[in-house]
Amino acid sequence: MAKYNPGNERIKRRYFVYMKEAGRQSEDSVDNAAAAIARFEAYTGQRDFKAFHVDQAVGFKRDLARRPGQASGKPLSKATLNATLAHLKRFFFWLADQQGFRGRIKYSDADYFNLSEKEARIATAKRPRPVPTFEQLHHALDSMPAETEQQRRDRAVLAFTLLTGARDSATASFKLKHIDMAKGAVFQDAREVQTKFSKTFTTYFFPVGGNARAILEDWVTYLRTVRLWGEEQPVFPATEMKLGPTGQFVAAGVKPEHWSNADPIRTIFKNAFAAVGLSYYNPHSVRNALVRLGERECRGPEEFKAWSQNLGHEGVLTTFTSYGTVSRERQAEIFQKLGSGSDSAQMDEQTFRAVIKALQDRGVLATPGSSR
Repeated sequence: MAKYNPGNERIKRRYFVYMKEAGRQSEDSVDNAAAAIARFEAYTGQRDFKAFHVDQAVGFKRDLARRPGQASGKPLSKATLNATLAHLKRFFFWLADQQGFRGRIKYSDADYFNLSEKEARIATAKRPRPVPTFEQLHHALDSMPAETEQQRRDRAVLAFTLLTGARDSATASFKLKHIDMAKGAVFQDAREVQTKFSKTFTTYFFPVGGNARAILEDWVTYLRTVRLWGEEQPVFPATEMKLGPTGQFVAAGVKPEHWSNADPIRTIFKNAFAAVGLSYYNPHSVRNALVRLGERECRGPEEFKAWSQNLGHEGVLTTFTSYGTVSRERQAEIFQKLGSGSDSAQMDEQTFRAVIKALQDRGVLATPGSSR
């Protein structure tokens, strides 16, 4: 079996350039598309894309559904199938318009990479995720040791995440100049901070209570006044490793360098929860907890819009639709307030129409004039 097809490689390179330059896709997206296409080529034995037939797409779907995942050994999830096929659908749709492929591949051929409606609903269904309570978060934070420089940094990482809801990749890349303790704000500058979709925005500390703000302020003050670090130095620096008495490398404080990735932050969270006998909640789960807090604390649409914007969401619909459902208890509270005339039950017409449209787009509500 051929290891690669020269013609396929040339057209794939053109497609990846198109994704990055015209489609403005990230390197991760390009890598995911490349992996999906390579998977399809492996199935066809590196057959030339010009010889594509819809039977190949149908057969590939069946073969992919039977293949076990490398880590779990179980059949691939519907979400993985859906993501892989979506990349292939976009690739072959683009291919149908390229010179040398017109007439050989039709736009409609790409539709053969679709899952069935039932499978697609399973793949895209929103499922509840474990969300920590703030009692659990504060308990884990207050129980963290702070005897060494490294321990103080780790505790500040958890405190910072509670206050800002920042994603772990962003947290790993903040510099001291991005944080303003006096204003209680952090500037997520996409030129230097690894924000999602390279968005730039300011986050003001959420009103989470407890000792989080004092812990973070203590750490930032320490870096500026004791370590005498400048504004270009990291807020959460990497661990300094030195040779110990036994000739092995041991942790010896922190050094003025950023972590290369967010893995250490996830480790900090794992250790913090394990130390108090709690299940592991990843850093992103704090964002879900903050959304739930906002549902309770915000007294009207304007406040919830500001809360949503503070998370880096361009609109409240992202917050409404991307972070799970309203809990049963909160649902009961909301319906008790409806019709009571309270401010918290009011919603401006623009927001109301946007929410209704989002529900209709997701098939939850029937559109006017439909047969549903």
